[in-house]
Amino acid sequence: MEKTDGLAGLTEKIAGRLAVKPEIFIIHPAELRILRLMPDRELRAFAAENGWRVVRRLGGRQIEFYNDASTRAVSIKA
Repeated sequence: MEKTDGLAGLTEKIAGRLAVKPEIFIIHPAELRILRLMPDRELRAFAAENGWRVVRRLGGRQIEFYNDASTRAVSIKA
């Protein structure tokens, strides 16, 4: 996966929030721009690599990330 400018910082923000909350809603235009540059398959792979689930809402005004217990269970077994 090709790294997008700002993705590392956004990854840290998402990970930090999901460490204490069950979800994070990305609504800031600059952050949305970074995530919209990624095709859907790449965005889902990015989320899965980090143990998250991603939901794009209709209208494109927010992208949601959740902790994905099924992804974490597979990574713990490996």
